[in-house]
Amino acid sequence: MPESRVGLPFLQTVALTTAAMLAFAANSLLCRLALRQGLIDPASFASVRLVGGAITLAVIVRFRSTRSAPGHADWLAAAMLFAYVAFFSFAYLTLPAGTGALILFGAVQVTMFRVGLRSGEIFRPVAWFGLALIVAGLVYLVSPGVAAPPPLGAAMMAIAGAAWGVYSLRGRDVTDPLAATAGNFVRAAPLALVVSLLLATSAHADAAGVSLAIVSGAVTSGIGYVIWYGAVSRLSAIGAATVQLSVPLIAAFGGVVLLSEAITPRLLAASVAILGGIALVLATKSQSVRP
Repeated sequence: MPESRVGLPFLQTVALTTAAMLAFAANSLLCRLALRQGLIDPASFASVRLVGGAITLAVIVRFRSTRSAPGHADWLAAAMLFAYVAFFSFAYLTLPAGTGALILFGAVQVTMFRVGLRSGEIFRPVAWFGLALIVAGLVYLVSPGVAAPPPLGAAMMAIAGAAWGVYSLRGRDVTDPLAATAGNFVRAAPLALVVSLLLATSAHADAAGVSLAIVSGAVTSGIGYVIWYGAVSRLSAIGAATVQLSVPLIAAFGGVVLLSEAITPRLLAASVAILGGIALVLATKSQSVRP
């Protein structure tokens, strides 16, 4: 009985984290499909994504059976969510998918690892070896297609990654992930609408582009981020940063299904390295040192 009690939280963490990573990868694929084919402009995609997520989450919060006391308004989290969505959308106008994912999650790692180490988290050598495997597998996966990226696109994606890292860390102390995420979307959506109004002269969208943005906002962002807030509270900052390195890999396999890209030996080898490294990191608990 004690073993099952211990194992259940771990399995719940794995399930929540896996679902969140799938949602993150789906966001990359949806954005890539919409912007690459010119179905919608990036400002409109960001606005529809955030508004769709805000409406969906507000409805769920309104009609859920349990009620919780209203929490404080986390404007920093809302600002980071807006910054991530906006810069992510504009960056993918010029960056190839592999390069963009590498820059994005590289920035996430720098942000979250720095915070984790400064807060006193210490990883054992086997966990650092797992991280090295993940990074090596990711670089091996994207290196053939990585060229010198456009400086503006690279800078925007790096900002998006830093913003996402801060947003993720803000969720570690959240007691009601659904209410917190809904509030963040509601506060971030007007910021995106302001940007859309400022760039209204270049706005364009068709039904397919709007549909992709709605799915990204309502499902893979809104509901996906609720799941992520539920998972990140169970992970160390370094662990939360590490598991997100699986997203470019998942997105690559999604490209195989949606874009008819070939499964290569390089992709399979990178999969073994990345997933094996994640397993090592998650199996090794970090230690916290408090002053």
